Amino acid sequence: MSQLRSVLTELYEGDSPRAHRFRYGLLVFDIATIVFIVVSSFLPRLTLLKAADIALGLAVLADFAARLLISRQRGREFLRLTTWADVAAVVSFLAPAVVEGAGFLRILRTLRLLRTYQILDRLRRDIDLFRRNEEAILAATNLAVFVLVMTGIVYATQHRTNPAIGNYVDALYFTVTSLTTTGYGDVTLPGTSGRLISVVVMIFGVTLFLRLAQVLFRPNKVRFPCTSCGLQLHEPDAVHCKACGTIVNIPDEGSG
Repeated sequence: MSQLRSVLTELYEGDSPRAHRFRYGLLVFDIATIVFIVVSSFLPRLTLLKAADIALGLAVLADFAARLLISRQRGREFLRLTTWADVAAVVSFLAPAVVEGAGFLRILRTLRLLRTYQILDRLRRDIDLFRRNEEAILAATNLAVFVLVMTGIVYATQHRTNPAIGNYVDALYFTVTSLTTTGYGDVTLPGTSGRLISVVVMIFGVTLFLRLAQVLFRPNKVRFPCTSCGLQLHEPDAVHCKACGTIVNIPDEGSG
């Protein structure tokens, strides 16, 4: 068991090329799972689709068990929203008839992977586009995660009782019109629970949307930590840190 824990710790937290490939693989798996959940919502529940659900559920369960095994404080893991999102995803894949649609919360795992130091550090090193637009990408990810999770919640709570919510596209349509406060009125969520979901979409969705707009339209800055005060963001042509005045050596590609 100790050898297994050692191998898993190296894969999930290590700095070897194998560990980097493994974590990139997990990120790809998360994105592929989200695509599968959306696409499968439009398909009839055939035996092949049910088998794919079970296979994904077992894969998510294995990942969840591995994270618990290497955790130094396992009790605290269950105080995190992402842990319960994993539990909901596992149950929904292995018993879809019980909590159909809850597997959409699986997208929360993508956010967690992007939030870990290791994956962010590798993305900065490996992908120049990510390094130059990190804040905008993370803001867009936060907004996308929120929209898709709320879409899943709307679908899971409404598709059996609300004739206006027949699939994920209907739920996505309602979520986006509520988030943008357009509110065409052709799709509504009845009852107290429906109104509360609408309120959450509008308040938190607008906040995340404004955060993305702020990042996109403010002056471009580069991430280069000051050695004295630790300020992370500076203007591309900065010579001194605007917080403490220390000389900063921001590398550039030159004027050509």
